[in-house]
Amino acid sequence: MAKLGLRTDMDLVLHLPMRYEDETQVITIRDACLRGGQSSQVEGIVTKSEIGFKPRRQLLVHIADETGDLQLRFMNFYGSQVKQLAEGTRVRARGELKHGFFGAEMVHPNYKVINEGAPLPTSLTPVYPAGEGLSQTMLRRAINDAMKRVDWRDTLPAPLVARMQLTDFEPAVKLLHYPPQEVDEHALLDRSHPAWTRMKFDELLAQQLSLKRAQRARRSKGSPPLSVVGDLSRAFQRALPFHLTGAQQRVLDEIRADICQPYPMQRLLQGDVGAGKTVVAALAAAQAIDSGYQAALMAPTEILADQHFRKIAAWMEPLGVKVAWLTGSLKKKDKAAATAMVESGEARLVIGTHAIIQDTVQFANLGMVIVDEQHRFGVGQRLTLRNKGNEDAIPHQLMMSATPIPRTLAMTYYADLEVSVIDELPPGRSPIVTRAIDQNRRDEVIERVHAAALEGRQVYWVCPLIEESEALQLQTATDTHALLAEALPDLSVGLVHGRLKPAEKQAIMDAFTANEMQVLVATTVIEVGVDVPNASLMVIEHAERFGLSQLHQLRGRVGRGSAASVCLLLYQSPLGGVAKQRLMTMRETTDGFEIARRDLEIRGPGEFLGSRQSGQAMLRFADLEADAWLVDQARDVASALLRDARHTETVEAHLERWLGGREEFLKV
Repeated sequence: MAKLGLRTDMDLVLHLPMRYEDETQVITIRDACLRGGQSSQVEGIVTKSEIGFKPRRQLLVHIADETGDLQLRFMNFYGSQVKQLAEGTRVRARGELKHGFFGAEMVHPNYKVINEGAPLPTSLTPVYPAGEGLSQTMLRRAINDAMKRVDWRDTLPAPLVARMQLTDFEPAVKLLHYPPQEVDEHALLDRSHPAWTRMKFDELLAQQLSLKRAQRARRSKGSPPLSVVGDLSRAFQRALPFHLTGAQQRVLDEIRADICQPYPMQRLLQGDVGAGKTVVAALAAAQAIDSGYQAALMAPTEILADQHFRKIAAWMEPLGVKVAWLTGSLKKKDKAAATAMVESGEARLVIGTHAIIQDTVQFANLGMVIVDEQHRFGVGQRLTLRNKGNEDAIPHQLMMSATPIPRTLAMTYYADLEVSVIDELPPGRSPIVTRAIDQNRRDEVIERVHAAALEGRQVYWVCPLIEESEALQLQTATDTHALLAEALPDLSVGLVHGRLKPAEKQAIMDAFTANEMQVLVATTVIEVGVDVPNASLMVIEHAERFGLSQLHQLRGRVGRGSAASVCLLLYQSPLGGVAKQRLMTMRETTDGFEIARRDLEIRGPGEFLGSRQSGQAMLRFADLEADAWLVDQARDVASALLRDARHTETVEAHLERWLGGREEFLKV
């Protein structure tokens, strides 16, 4: 029960059914046989019960009523069941009836041993989410007992419930656990019933209250005001070989206004692949340095961190700013030297991977934290970096994501963040044409790669795995490299993957960047941050195996120069429904926000949030697409309740009921 988060009586009461079984009717065995393939409930006397051994050990129980007979077959059974299902016993069995080799049968049906004339249930039977070793009977009993003990008082004020035309809390919960016979079963199953609406609203309201309260708590803490836009910021902007786009300038102004405040900024910077987030982040870091503080930039992979380091150090170091480089693969001596620079304050900007958050790294005066691809880090990792500031001052935090967050997701899971969007690409970027091609046409694709290389263009060829896996018969990076090197003897073909040593990886990336290598075969290590304007053709092997946001990220590695760019999605047919949807989306649009919206429809919120680390952060009942209208209402009600001091007890009671002690994870 603890694994399911069921620690209190209210946890049990709010453990709502995922579906229902109709045990309110019994039909004859003959009628069940005629219906075949459907779930039915029958009743009969056991005429024979035996343990068979062919083709494996199994319990075979024959039951009969006045219209016919039926076999119940159990592959897994206990000795007590053999005694329970002895000849002459009356049994009520429910399951899918199939016509097998030995006639009509139900395999592993739900059953009850009953007396003649035993009454039928008057309501649908709930089926609950359960864990290993936790039976439905046990859960039903525990929930039933808990319902006798809980405090049923409504946590929402009666005028609010009436104004929003919500069902009262107690009748809504009881209806979902014990739905009467006359209830609209379809509305129960698709969760459109008013009782479900009340549960969804309460859940969304708890989440909004928690996030907005976290935002208030954050604003009550001190942060160093970084209000100086000084010599470094001005010299940096003058030295850039391009002008900021209107969107970049607008977002920079928003960040600058935030970091002047004496409380911590918590801003999410969204921008499609190639929109120019890095330069905005670097200008924000320059303002922190101008104001006398250090800044830190953390990226999820060494390739991405290195890309940031090379780009930003090339901008900053000529202006006299010392930039430290910190990753797990540094030699002990180099790591000690970099750590000492950070601790002494000599390094004004620190760039690296999660090595930055190790205990050994202490900052002199950290004023600003920048987290790139923030959803790739755990909640705990982001929190550790934020806690690297001085005890009395929390650093300002800028999170960046090239995976745009759909509006409904931003309003729920990021309700306590300010969100900035760079919604235009720098001028001169070429549009990317996307095509889906069957693996059988690989030879044509290789010819196309050859032609592009002869025109002076460079090519990425991305594979999902490094070495052969029997479970997934995928073309691997090593095989593909060998195949392309043989098919294209006049070209230089490189291979980069996550298991190469950092120095080897960097040497290959440098050769590709310098156009000494025409084709780069890679695993998804090149997903983010790699910037080679001359690369204009991307081939993605087994594209059906990738998620939408990953395909979009990979495609964003081309189209960075002025040449027309193409992305070819090689797929293995036949395609499943979800894979078809993904490839169709990639062909139809290059708009990251539209792709993110469709990705949310296909997969739910998990990947956007990095929810693998957010534990119970996921909504259990509300669906962000179907219930977007409720998100708006919950947000407005949460703001109103928090504004009015008279509702302090209401807020506390509602959060205690829905989140218990689990509020912490929402605060990061």
